[in-house]
Amino acid sequence: MTQHDSVAQRGSVEAGAEQVVVLGAGPAGLGIARELKHRHGVDPLIVDRSDAPAASWRARYDGFRLNTCGFWSHLPGQRIPLSFGRWPTRDQMVEYFDDYVRRQGLRLRLGVRAERIDRDGAGWSITTDDADVRASAVVVALGNHNTPGLPPWPGMDGFTGQLLHAADYRSAEPFGGQEVLVVGSGNSAVDIALQLSSAVAAKVWMSVRTPPQLVPRSTAGLPIDTLGPLLATLPVWLLDGAAAAMRRVWFGELAGVGLPPPRQGIYTALRALAKVPTIADELVPRVKDSRIEIVSAVESFETNRVVLADGTALAPQVVIGATGYRRGLDALVGHLGVLTDDGHPVTNGPPAAAPGLWFAGYEEPLIGPLRAFRRQAPDVAAEVVSHLAASSAASQTLSR
Repeated sequence: MTQHDSVAQRGSVEAGAEQVVVLGAGPAGLGIARELKHRHGVDPLIVDRSDAPAASWRARYDGFRLNTCGFWSHLPGQRIPLSFGRWPTRDQMVEYFDDYVRRQGLRLRLGVRAERIDRDGAGWSITTDDADVRASAVVVALGNHNTPGLPPWPGMDGFTGQLLHAADYRSAEPFGGQEVLVVGSGNSAVDIALQLSSAVAAKVWMSVRTPPQLVPRSTAGLPIDTLGPLLATLPVWLLDGAAAAMRRVWFGELAGVGLPPPRQGIYTALRALAKVPTIADELVPRVKDSRIEIVSAVESFETNRVVLADGTALAPQVVIGATGYRRGLDALVGHLGVLTDDGHPVTNGPPAAAPGLWFAGYEEPLIGPLRAFRRQAPDVAAEVVSHLAASSAASQTLSR
């Protein structure tokens, strides 16, 4: 038996009907399942392709820490232990999620990939790589980090150096003494560049296409996300202006080292492009003392070189692309008319995208995703239960 066998069964989804199926055993799916079970007495089946819950968290690099304060970042019904400290590590978060599944008594089927969802009468049929499963309601909570993606850079297939996605990065140690180009300016890119530049790599460049929104991890002794609920109530123009002013106070003038102020304001970028601010307390000193060199965007690859947008070229031995993920929802639900042109769900949380079909966890909120998942879970669960009640009433009326 494995550590998850007491709460989860692997493979062999039994053909038959479920009240609710939750696709995805990440934090969004776990939180909604918990609310359904403990608030409403509905025991959903959680289906996930991985062999353990919260798989994307297990795959994070060594040295990862939560960017939001652990005190605020718990799921519904169970806090993160205070002993984990203000910024819990990857391993502590994995321990928390495992304990959450056990203590909340959640029902998981692991190692099963959902391939397609189709309407089946008043409910839904989910085709998996094991067996079909029917459900009266489905919640899709597979997350924004479903499929790692590198841009289709010209010439990348002929590059003789090492090219990998940040999802495959675990620690800086294998890259000791090498010259490394990190592509991206989000939090993962920054963390990787910081690890590499801590007397490990011989040279570290960070390629930036769009200047990031820079914020500190804490201010005046308070975690920056403490202010999230208050900030979310303020006008966008005011948030953008205040953040720009505070950036100058926190970090000074950075245009000379390759990090000019972004054209869009911090909250405008978050709402329009889901661009999460970058924690920059350690990055800025490393850039100022040249341990990390900011360079322009990657345009193409040659045999042993990377050509940049400004016409210059580098010769890194390793390129690590912290270039984001695809949601990977097209094959699953693209035929249902519930996705936007860029593959994002038409709704996130209530209301349903289609009768009996919800998406959850597809946002990048200013207050942090875990906190947002906790707030979203009760609303999704309540709407699912209302749908089940209405469907049951309609069925009884038809049977009379």
